[in-house]
Amino acid sequence: MQPSVFRSFIRWCAIGAALALTGVTGVQAQEGRLRIEITEGVIEPLPFAVPSFVDEGGAGDYAQGIARVIAADLAGTGLFIVIQLLFGKFSSPSVVSAMLLITLSLAAGGLFFIGQFFTFIAQTKGDVSVATPMMGVKVLMVALASTLLLAEAIPLKWWFAAALSTLGVALLGRAGGAQKHQRVLMTMLCAAAASTAFGTADVLIQKWGRAWGGGRFLPIMFGGVAIASFALIPFFREPLRAIPRDAWRWLIPGTILMALQAAGLGLTMAIWGDATAANIVYSSRGLWSVIAVWLVGHWFSNREQHLGPGVLRWRLAGATAMLAAIVLVMT
Repeated sequence: MQPSVFRSFIRWCAIGAALALTGVTGVQAQEGRLRIEITEGVIEPLPFAVPSFVDEGGAGDYAQGIARVIAADLAGTGLFIVIQLLFGKFSSPSVVSAMLLITLSLAAGGLFFIGQFFTFIAQTKGDVSVATPMMGVKVLMVALASTLLLAEAIPLKWWFAAALSTLGVALLGRAGGAQKHQRVLMTMLCAAAASTAFGTADVLIQKWGRAWGGGRFLPIMFGGVAIASFALIPFFREPLRAIPRDAWRWLIPGTILMALQAAGLGLTMAIWGDATAANIVYSSRGLWSVIAVWLVGHWFSNREQHLGPGVLRWRLAGATAMLAAIVLVMT
């Protein structure tokens, strides 16, 4: 067989095989259905660079102002990251992303730590009977911060629910009887500062945690809070070793439960958002704590079961207000 004839034979065989495979593939594609399953979404901010304008006519400051406004508007959405200059040259997008994630997470953690700090001051140096009702203002602070930082409209019924939730916390915190309050102004200021810090932190979790992912944002945030808490050890009245050994068996589980409830609320806002609605439902913990005290409080030498009918009426009113707030959010 001549070489030219042999090459032609090979060429036609290859074409026939290709057509056969195409036909088989086409038949299979027609017989089967293409199925695309999206299991998880990943949202990462898109890096962009803002160039420096050259001042040729005396309008350099004006041009730089425009550039700053554009960069701030894009970065404020959480969907874009400005590529910063590091040591005179542009840094890589991955470095900028990591630095921005750490910065935003620690900023939210710093607000959370400030809230914890003022809460402890209000409860240890102030009047607990005043601090507890005042802490209910946090729900209103979350709603207010959402309108300012997220530029989103809060439904009117949620505002009513936030007010009812705040009222419910105040009523549940009433101890009944004549009380002599001390350091009322300081307590109110500390409780208001704590509520504002907590509320702003929750809104930032919704804004930044959803963009970066709760699995990345929250560990850095709460890790920063844990590290910052060591700075308070020198201010303890007594060293940690002074805590009785029997107290540790209750202290450790209680600490773990507090960490779990904080992480649960944070994940809820980082995944689904709606910090206002989440806090309205979360505030019902005051109702469940009252129920728990009445049911099993005597196991721990708690005497609230024996409080007068007046306290019971106030707490029943607070429970009604809180349940009404939850119904408004869920419907």
